[in-house]
Amino acid sequence: MCGIAGMIDRYEDLSTKLSVLSDMSKTLTRRGPDENGIFIDHNTALIHRRLVVIDKENGKQPMMCGMNNEKYVIVYNGELYNTDELRADLSAKGYSFKGHSDTEVVLKSYIEYGESCAERLNGIFAFAVYEMYNKKLFLCRDRIGVKPLFYSEFENGLVFGSEIKALLKSGKVEPVIDEEGLYEIFFLGPARTPGNGVFKNVKELLPGEYAVYEGGKLSKKRYFKLEAVEFEDSEKTAVERVRYLLTDAVEKQLVSDVPLCFFLSGGLDSSIIVQTASNFYKRNNRKNINTYSVEYRDNMKYFEKSLFQPTADVEFIKRMSKNADTIHHEIILDNRELADALYDSVLSRDLPGYVDVDSSLLLFCTEIKKSFTVALSGECADELFGGYPWYHNKDILFEDNFPWSRSLEIRRSILKDGVLTKGEEYVRQKYLDTIKGTDKLKSDSELSARMREMFSLNYYWFMQCLLERKDRCSMYSGLEVRVPFCDYRLVEYAYNMPWEIKAYGGREKGIVRKAFEDILPRDIAWRKKSPYPKTHNPEYMRICAERVEKILNKKTVLTELLSESGVRDIINNPEGISSPWYGQLMKAPQILAYIIELDYWFEEYGVEITL
Repeated sequence: MCGIAGMIDRYEDLSTKLSVLSDMSKTLTRRGPDENGIFIDHNTALIHRRLVVIDKENGKQPMMCGMNNEKYVIVYNGELYNTDELRADLSAKGYSFKGHSDTEVVLKSYIEYGESCAERLNGIFAFAVYEMYNKKLFLCRDRIGVKPLFYSEFENGLVFGSEIKALLKSGKVEPVIDEEGLYEIFFLGPARTPGNGVFKNVKELLPGEYAVYEGGKLSKKRYFKLEAVEFEDSEKTAVERVRYLLTDAVEKQLVSDVPLCFFLSGGLDSSIIVQTASNFYKRNNRKNINTYSVEYRDNMKYFEKSLFQPTADVEFIKRMSKNADTIHHEIILDNRELADALYDSVLSRDLPGYVDVDSSLLLFCTEIKKSFTVALSGECADELFGGYPWYHNKDILFEDNFPWSRSLEIRRSILKDGVLTKGEEYVRQKYLDTIKGTDKLKSDSELSARMREMFSLNYYWFMQCLLERKDRCSMYSGLEVRVPFCDYRLVEYAYNMPWEIKAYGGREKGIVRKAFEDILPRDIAWRKKSPYPKTHNPEYMRICAERVEKILNKKTVLTELLSESGVRDIINNPEGISSPWYGQLMKAPQILAYIIELDYWFEEYGVEITL
């Protein structure tokens, strides 16, 4: 994993802009702390920061290769899981390889197959290939959108980067947001419209999209999206297929030249990955695996069962660690540290985000990085296999809105009267656009059609928010986190699986439970879903309230937008919030934390508003 960036300016010699390019590179140091490099060809520059995971000596970047009177240069961020198969294919076509890095395989795949190489890659990645003689730049993002790739066009060129902060250092992008950006922040955040970078003129390649910049023009193409096809497998075959695809994905993602570990929450998804990996290690006579979990100081004193979080994790973690024979590590987070880390989590995202769910992950990854460079995690099973309550409650399922933000009332309440008056309309249109773009079959029943819509909503919105969180908060510490459930083969299969099979036994993620019940303790295989752990300690609420009080006493760009009475109502009546701001657990403490992040973001990034 790494950080990439670059610029094309058709009328400027970028060799005279070394300080600017160096500043862009420095913004990505946390993503790639081990090595760095810059390639310049007159008006084109490619930047790379490297986190060494595979083939330290032969994977250096930018990487160049000459072929057929052309020179190609690549900067690449990611991991390829079908490296061996592609290398064998290219070797049969006459290509030779200096080492075993996936970067070299991606570069030579592009040389051989051109733009269509994207369709042959199985992995998580974002990369750029520059053709020196043709002056052509190719940008590509993985099918699922695990790795980020932002860009901005300006009058004479293009700038791109793994993170927005690199673009802001280019001199071509200013920290400005317009009305659309405000709608994104206040009415959709921490989610973002697919492809929208919030800052004015900043965009992001969509999952499964590539772009070509040539002759001053940018063209884009989707090479992967959710497509409806008839599902022909029986229930028995579906169980076997899910078992095979996920097992294969996990085992492919165990390749690393550096230490590798696993997140373990005691829930179904991480337990499957841990047990599958443990079995693989034992078959191959490798050492016991290391697992990590996160908890908050004194959290069990204040834990209360809810629809979204029915059980605490600690006993299940112990049970699963024993079953998989892991070396387990529990990381305990302090609530003040959790609040303090809100600021770093903004820096990691370049935007206000998922507040303490972000900051806890950031602190968690910081601790893990002390011993490991790569981790595997269980994200995205819920979006793909119907893990959330909104898939199972028919009243919520058929509500005509985003199920994780069913009411915008709390968002409206913190804004002054007359501010962003079209917020509800903006959100409504984004919802309708997603529904309209959902691919269906004429034979789909009303339930099947709605389940496809719900899948699309979760896949393109909720899941992307979680993937963004995972990438930024882990890479901020130089920790690479892999997500086996995001294997595109599993995604395609899940999209077309009938609900009655997917919800085997009438349970959330029922088909996944059935597929792996024989390798897990039964109480874990059939445990009710529990989300990423949050703090229940009232100390966190007190800290956030104190900091928001100080914000309200300032006169800033943010406070000109906020309703003081609306915000104070949250402080004084935290139990009065009936519907979360976002997701399942984002209530009073998290809303206040979001305001803290907003205030810091406006100030730290010097954000200006243009209407």
